[in-house]
Formats: sequence, C-alpha cells, structure tokens
Amino acid sequence: MTITALTRQVRVLAAPGHRHDEILTPAALEFVGRLVEAFEPRRRDLLKERRRQILRLASGSPLDFPMVTSAVRDDPTWRAAPPAPGLTDRRVEITGPPDRRMAVNALNSGAKVWMADFEDATAPLWDNVVGGQLNLLDAIERRIDFTTQEGKEYRLGDRPATIMVRPRGWHLDEEHLRYDGRPVPAALVDFGLYFFHCAQRQIDAGYGPYFYLPKLENRYEARLWNDVFLLAQELLGIPRGTVRATVLIETITAAFEMEEILYELREHSAGLNAGRWDYLFSLIKTFGHRTDFLLPDRAKVTMTAPFMRAYTELLVRTCHRRGAHAIGGMAAQVPGEDPAANEAAFAKVRLDKEREAEDGFDGSWVAHPALVPVCRDVFDNVLGEHSHQLDRTRDDVEVTPADLLSVRRISDKPTAEGVRSNISVTLRYYAAWLRGQGAVALDGLMEDAATAEIARVQIWQWLRHRVIDRETVTGLLDDELVALGAEHPWAPVDDIRDLFERTAMTGELPLFFTPDAYTRHLVRRPEAQA
Repeated sequence: MTITALTRQVRVLAAPGHRHDEILTPAALEFVGRLVEAFEPRRRDLLKERRRQILRLASGSPLDFPMVTSAVRDDPTWRAAPPAPGLTDRRVEITGPPDRRMAVNALNSGAKVWMADFEDATAPLWDNVVGGQLNLLDAIERRIDFTTQEGKEYRLGDRPATIMVRPRGWHLDEEHLRYDGRPVPAALVDFGLYFFHCAQRQIDAGYGPYFYLPKLENRYEARLWNDVFLLAQELLGIPRGTVRATVLIETITAAFEMEEILYELREHSAGLNAGRWDYLFSLIKTFGHRTDFLLPDRAKVTMTAPFMRAYTELLVRTCHRRGAHAIGGMAAQVPGEDPAANEAAFAKVRLDKEREAEDGFDGSWVAHPALVPVCRDVFDNVLGEHSHQLDRTRDDVEVTPADLLSVRRISDKPTAEGVRSNISVTLRYYAAWLRGQGAVALDGLMEDAATAEIARVQIWQWLRHRVIDRETVTGLLDDELVALGAEHPWAPVDDIRDLFERTAMTGELPLFFTPDAYTRHLVRRPEAQA
C-alpha cells in the first residue's frame, strides 16, 4: 500500500516505549496525517456547533425532531447495510479497556462481541493508547498469550469474540501527536492506527474493521464519520462499505436524530446502542439549568422511568424499521466473594435483560465475563434459533418529543446517602483515572468515565438549584478525601480535590471532566520521534 507523502508530518511528542515502533510506523503516521488533513477543520466546526446548540437550548429553544429531515424519516424505502460477517448474532457483547488481560478474558468470555474501549474505560496515558493498539494487533495475530509473574496463564481460545473498537470522542485531543502544530484529534488516532494495522488482517480472517462511535450529538457528526470511513477505505484499497459501525445513542440531542444518524451511516451502519449512562449525563448537562430536569439519586433512575422507556423503545423501532441491530445497555455489576450478593446482582441483571429482550433488542452489554451466561440465557430464551429480532418492527411504538423529555414525572429528591455516594464514586474514580485506570470496580459496580460523569454533574445540579448546600458537599468532600488517602496512600489527594471542585462545584459546568484530568497526568516531551 502506498500513501503519498504529506508536506507536514505527524510528530510524536513522547519518548519511545516498548514495541511502540510496531504501531507508530512512518506509514501509519502518514495515514493518520491524511485523515487529520482532510477532516480536522470540519471537526472543529462541529465542536463549535455543539457549543452553539447548548446556548440555544439554555435560552429556551425547544428540542424537537428536525423538520428539515422529515423526508428521511418518512421515506420507508432506505435500509442500513446488512449485518457483516461476525455481526449477525450479537446477543451478548462484553466491553472493557484493551489491556492484555482484559483482551484475553473478553475474547474468551463466550460473548459474541468484545468492544475494545479506548474511550470511557481507558485513561489515555500514552502507554495505554499505544499498548491497546498493540494488544489488538497481537489478538488478531493470535500472539497475545502470556503468563503473569504469579504463574497464571492467559491463552486465547479457539472461538474468540468478534472485535469492535470504540475510539475516543470527537471532543478529545491526543496531545502526544501533533500535526501542523496542533494536537491530533484522539478519535482519528484510535481509529486510524487500528484501521491501518488491522483492517486488512480482519478482512483476511473473515471479519472486518468494526467500530462503536461514541458521544455523537447529531447527523452531521455521523456524516463526518462516514466520510472518514470512505477516505480510509480508499487510501488502503479496501472495498467501500467494508467498515461497520454501531452508534451509541448516548446524548439527548442524538435521541432526536436516530433515523438521520442511521441514514448518514447507512452503507457502514451496524445499528444503534442504548448508551444509557452517558445518556443520563447528557440529559443533566444539557438541561441542568432547569428545575424540571432535576433527577434523584442515580441508583433510582432506572430503565423503567418514562423518559428512558421512550428512548429505548424509539431506538428499537428506529433500528428495526431500517434493518439494523438494536443493542441494549450495560449491566455493570461485578461479582464478589459474597454468594448472596452475587445472586441478588445476577437476578437484577436478568430482569434488566429480560426487559430488553422482550422490548425487541437484538443483544445487550455486560461488563464482566460472569454476566455473559446470564445475558445469553435471557436472549436464548427469546430468540430461540434466530440470531436477532429484526423482524419485530415495533410499529406499536409512538414516541413524541415530550415523551423523551418527561423527566418531571420523577419527583424524588436526592438522599443523604445518594449525595455521599456520588462524591465517593467521583473521587475514587478520579484517583484511578489519574493513575491510568479507566475501568474501576467500586461497590460492586464497574465504574467508568460515563458513570463518574453522572455522579459529578448531579452534584453540580443539586448545588445549583440548592437542593443541597455547599457546606454539606464540602464536609462530605473532606471526609471522603480522608478515607481515600487512608485507602490509597498513593492518591494525589490535593489534585483530586481540585479536580472535583473545578468539575462539580463551579458556577459554570465543564462539559467533560476528562480534558482537565488529562492535563494532570500528561507528560510532554519537546523532542519529536521520527
């Protein structure tokens, strides 16, 4: 494969690491540079549009299904691409960071799909980013087996799960790579390096380059991804339409453009996913200035809430109407040592998956290998010998904008325990993230950036509307930081306090905690690597 040299190069502002040269080859960096040159101006414009949309909604503009795209929604003829090899049956998908141990466990878990997550489940230390790419390459090449210092062996089985990769969102930069003096968009780094090294290998293995797309807010951002796919396939001589991508509907604005997002990606689409944790985060972030969008403790906002039911039922109807898979939300429970607690956790997961399967979802997510049999059994019972439920078009579903925004029906106020739990989870997750760990088992749940975001924006919203007072939050913050320091002496307590205060206790809500956190563990080096 040949890519014409760019006049400006992608520069690596980090010291070489073990085997980094296998990923950061001149040709791979040239490929990433081509993507950046073609699409970075559009990305910047779309991020500006995000900010304008926030201001419009804050000033009272209504959120509705777009009138200008009614023809797309009303046209019954168009369809998404048919399921690609390895993506026909998706009844159980497991997610997690692309570290070596997780990769082997997930691929061997019995799940149909493993989503290798560079986004919410990965703290983007440079070694995590490049190491994750190495692990994916090694898994595809079947050379990922290893033995720990304690003698435990990890061996890839004969029937591993299909790999899908979730790159970081459009809003994030990768500071260790520079093009024309600017940081490279993190989404194009994660996508580009994997695509360059693994797309043809996956095709040769009978699969393809498959992705999950996070944090999209509208059809224009989906169109940008589609154009990225088209150029990437052209540059590497891969047939158009080989890429498949599932979009996470995890922002409130994207929920109003589900069909349009599918339409923009239709030749590359692998369906939609109900990213429910980020969805709640987006709802609070978008309408946090309004008292009628106050939510109670996050544990009390279940999928049976009217606005969440409307969101998931619309997602299934939208997908199946267009021949695309609808994938359910995450079961985040992590089994422990207590058999009774595990039994209760499994029962809760089973109820959740039964609701999804009965609603018409084609599969769902779990965070831990022990939950794979629970989810699989539920979908086996509903699917029988079939691989999906695409024939269930859910024509009975009618969802209005008011249904998607019917949060006011939840009237419970936050409890003292709910406030403390949010502070505790946020602090402990921040500590782990700053140390380089993006997925953390806390209090029996697998917490990632999405759940930490919910926890901190709820504190911000409760403070803004004086549901809780600042003195209470400060007192709990002090107590939890003392406990955190005792539990983890390595934790940078002062840094964690400052990060919490800047992301949860300020007048203006930061849209994400990750950019601030990223600068705190970022190590830049002035010299560039060839």
